[in-house]
Amino acid sequence: MDYFFSFNKLGYLKRKKPNGCILCLIRDGSDEVDRLVVAETAHVVISLNLYPYNPGHLLIFSKRHVTDIRQLDAIERKEMDRATEVCLNVLDRAFSPSGFNVGYNIGLAAGASIEHLHMHIIPRYQNEIGIAELVGGKRVLVQDPKDTLVLLQKEFAAEWHDDQ
Repeated sequence: MDYFFSFNKLGYLKRKKPNGCILCLIRDGSDEVDRLVVAETAHVVISLNLYPYNPGHLLIFSKRHVTDIRQLDAIERKEMDRATEVCLNVLDRAFSPSGFNVGYNIGLAAGASIEHLHMHIIPRYQNEIGIAELVGGKRVLVQDPKDTLVLLQKEFAAEWHDDQ
């Protein structure tokens, strides 16, 4: 499905590809990639998806490069679980979605275009499909990811602070 406005995805696709794993580069704060991190812990990073399905579409990934959920150690798994709960709470407060898609794509055949395990959390809403999707096969994003970033960074700071 195409977007009416893709936030310069064509420029992204045509530009020189960074050397290495995109999520590891985000973790490391590399200038080669857009860093849309809203929160992180000792073992986990929470980032906006650069090309979201809906506003607030988040990625959670371990700082350690792994490709399969079974490679996570007990501490990483615990932090991933806690981060998932925090993400759901933050997104409920920030966007009041009707539901969520939550899950991993493990392997290229399953849709994992990045070979670093990451969980998607996608807020979903009643009656999401609009006329643009029905007639034109286009998806309309109602919020620029940069605006979402500022909003969610504040919400995550409050959530993590309240949790301490």
